[in-house]
Amino acid sequence: MNPCVDDAAACQLKAELQHALRRAHRLKRPILTHLNADTTWVISFPYPEHATPPPGRVRFNLLIDPWLQGTQQDVAGWFSKQWHSVESSVQTMAELEDVLREAEHLERDGNEEYHDSNQSTPAVRGRSHVDAVAVSHEFTDHCHRDTLLELDAAVPIFATKRAARLIQSWGYFENVVEVGNFSKSTDWRTTSVSPLPAWIGISRLVATFDILSFHSALVICIQSSNSSTKGEAIVYTPHGVGVSTVSVLTEVTPSLEILALLHGLQDVSIGWASQLNLGVVNGVKAQRILDAKYWVGTHDEDKPRSGFVAPLLKRKLVSISDASAQLSKRVKDGSPCEPRQLLCCELGNGESLLLE
Repeated sequence: MNPCVDDAAACQLKAELQHALRRAHRLKRPILTHLNADTTWVISFPYPEHATPPPGRVRFNLLIDPWLQGTQQDVAGWFSKQWHSVESSVQTMAELEDVLREAEHLERDGNEEYHDSNQSTPAVRGRSHVDAVAVSHEFTDHCHRDTLLELDAAVPIFATKRAARLIQSWGYFENVVEVGNFSKSTDWRTTSVSPLPAWIGISRLVATFDILSFHSALVICIQSSNSSTKGEAIVYTPHGVGVSTVSVLTEVTPSLEILALLHGLQDVSIGWASQLNLGVVNGVKAQRILDAKYWVGTHDEDKPRSGFVAPLLKRKLVSISDASAQLSKRVKDGSPCEPRQLLCCELGNGESLLLE
């Protein structure tokens, strides 16, 4: 029996990773993998030449906002309850561990350069292939207790203030680190805090007027070499972040190249008042400022839902071209300069993207 017949999403994930890894190994670049149709991601970073990886490892795997299965509810089930419309490509953390372990073996064992070095050493038994977790919000579609508690307790969690306090209250994880805020005076090289490797940093962009920090972003920085001031950043903003907030990244010293912007396309609001997900118009504004090499959609799954809030949620999708046209009409003295390509890559459930 072909296992892919009954588990197409998991097989898709493995096939995508294998294809991406062969090219990624040659280029020594990160791989972005979508674990569901919503906003759970793994970013697999290659260890740079100046860093010493753990035995048997070639990549550092950062898991973001894990929610794989089951329901999520805010306040209580009667108020708001949701579940995935599509089964996640992996259903458990054990399945994810298997996929990441297989990916490591494929990249390491399929390349001669590892055979004569200590990288051919088997991975440490019992060590998780999820090296760290980043949690962007305390809401349960980002901070999903049942999914998180499937992880080994030794896996470090990097979370925003409210999420960190919530996770600490469970009394399970050994190391929960509150993510610091990023400002124009921040040296991005200082955003790496233990137990992260020195070449990876995690921080947060927050607007001063946003009381709940709903429209915020995680900033993941990567340092190219031990002595280099050259750095890249991945900006993850599942609800969107205001352009005045995100513009801080263009003013920092040393400068940062924005490798990827993860920002959704759908405008989601409650009734006609509160806007939850800022959608494509804000995404175009942010991309025009950041000029990210990749703009990737996130948090756009139209999930089945119930509860008091369910009938009040409104979704609106505008095309990128229409959003650009709307914005250009508002600009006096001509349209603003466009970035490299104003395109958004939408990765499906189980798909991977090599960030070249």
